[in-house]
Amino acid sequence: MSGVVGTGRSQGATWRVHGLSVRGYRHVQQGLPCQDAWGQVCVGPHGARVTVLAVADGAGSRPRSEEGAHLAIRLATSVFGRRLASFPTVPGEGDTLARLQRDAFREVVDTFLDDTRELAGDRGGPEDFATTLTVLALGPGWVGHTSLGDGFAVLRAGETDGAPQFHLLPQPEPPGEYGNETTFLSSPDAASRVRIDCVRDDGVDGVLLSTDGLAQAALSTTDGRGPAPNRSFAASVLRALDRPGPDPQADAEDLGALLRSHRLTALNADDKTLVRAVRGARREWGRGLS
Repeated sequence: MSGVVGTGRSQGATWRVHGLSVRGYRHVQQGLPCQDAWGQVCVGPHGARVTVLAVADGAGSRPRSEEGAHLAIRLATSVFGRRLASFPTVPGEGDTLARLQRDAFREVVDTFLDDTRELAGDRGGPEDFATTLTVLALGPGWVGHTSLGDGFAVLRAGETDGAPQFHLLPQPEPPGEYGNETTFLSSPDAASRVRIDCVRDDGVDGVLLSTDGLAQAALSTTDGRGPAPNRSFAASVLRALDRPGPDPQADAEDLGALLRSHRLTALNADDKTLVRAVRGARREWGRGLS
């Protein structure tokens, strides 16, 4: 999917969104398409908009995973957008938002299985379309996170000694709970393996959403306590959106150059997807970068 800049509103401020999926070096060598995808939608009444972001990573070993990733994005933005549009204000209890996200995820899974069975016909099944899915919903004073597989989100909220603080979602699972297994929308246990997070914080003003192709660059394990945000990477990527250049197309090309750079390719040769969003836009950007 090509880069797109869009806007959504939260508490009177603008969410500026920019995302890009690029082929990894391995797929370039093999002549295969990018099997990642991303999407966004803004819903809800004016002044209390909810911005839904989603990324998907098709399983490289499955023959129709590219189709599966794009189908997952279409379903996620449609279903989560419809269900969360009726919940535009700060939740009184996190359980309410968690229930909405879980119900939306189950609808996505059910529809994904039905649609892929129809697409496959007698020549396969949903497993041929295997894909992960991570959804981030940005509402007025709250963030909802739903993740199946190895996608992740980084939130920017608050400062310590003048330096922005970054927080990882989902939090690492207990050692040995699932090991290095990856669960897909077509997996029988998808509903039980999904991770749901709810954050209530007016201070969240920047987010990154990514597939696992950027894990080595965007995350760090140097603190000895499992994965944590790589602060320098997150700060740099969001800073470029906080202070955009005069040409949005040039900014989009800069992000593409970063994702295809030798430095990131050396860390991971897989497809890469990065969606970034900042709140409080200094300049309105319209849709239409492609």
